[in-house]
Amino acid sequence: MASSQRPVPSLRGTGGDEVFTLAGVARLLVVVLHETDPPARLGEWLRGAGAELDARHVGRGDELPATLEGYDGLVVLGGPQSAMDDEETSPELTGARALLAQALQADLPTLAICLGAQLLAQVGGGTVREGVEGPEVGALLVAKRDAADSDPLFAPLPLSPDVLQFHHDEISQLPTGATLLASSPVYAHQAFRVGRHVYGLQFHIETAPEIIHEWAERDTVGVAASPWDRETICRMSDAAHPHVEEAWRPFAERFTELARTRAQQAA
Repeated sequence: MASSQRPVPSLRGTGGDEVFTLAGVARLLVVVLHETDPPARLGEWLRGAGAELDARHVGRGDELPATLEGYDGLVVLGGPQSAMDDEETSPELTGARALLAQALQADLPTLAICLGAQLLAQVGGGTVREGVEGPEVGALLVAKRDAADSDPLFAPLPLSPDVLQFHHDEISQLPTGATLLASSPVYAHQAFRVGRHVYGLQFHIETAPEIIHEWAERDTVGVAASPWDRETICRMSDAAHPHVEEAWRPFAERFTELARTRAQQAA
């Protein structure tokens, strides 16, 4: 799919080093499944990398497009719904599932986060269930798997990058043909890639501190299952957010470049 070709200035990484020169703008569809999980800092990072975001807030009544025509990439965020909800319980998930299935078929650059990753796993032939080890909550680490060393988005990440966790369900089986990229001691399927361009992250990288504070207030069951109380979870997440940005902002830049490059190749 062709992206717009408006010239924009070269980007510089978080340390000031020039990382690449943008030849066009990648147009990304962002599916916001619930208002408690907006694009937040991820949206800022993607825009800063030269992406144009079309954010659709389904909870506000925004309609999702029937197809991904005209988009160079897809981002699907999280929410308190369950991937196991049927259409009657969570009708807003139906359109997201359809778009993820299209992205898989087209190998369109995709970043699916938490609930989004679980929906991606399902439409790709994997399975989701209630987490057998209970909720995974708070500022934690994940560990890259060997396959991450050859992945264009994951290879530059630290061996154990900081992430934010807030989920009750787990991806118990990866999609057909998926490559596992990161794990945690509690749940193995933390990050994966399907094909060359479709990525799922069970954890969160998009949050701002106040979002985690709201989740910790709302999710009493998840907090109760954690080793820490709500105040400690919030304090630890506040401390982790700068480290999350250090690791994952460049990741967002690489994802934007992936979408841009694929669009140029397809044009």
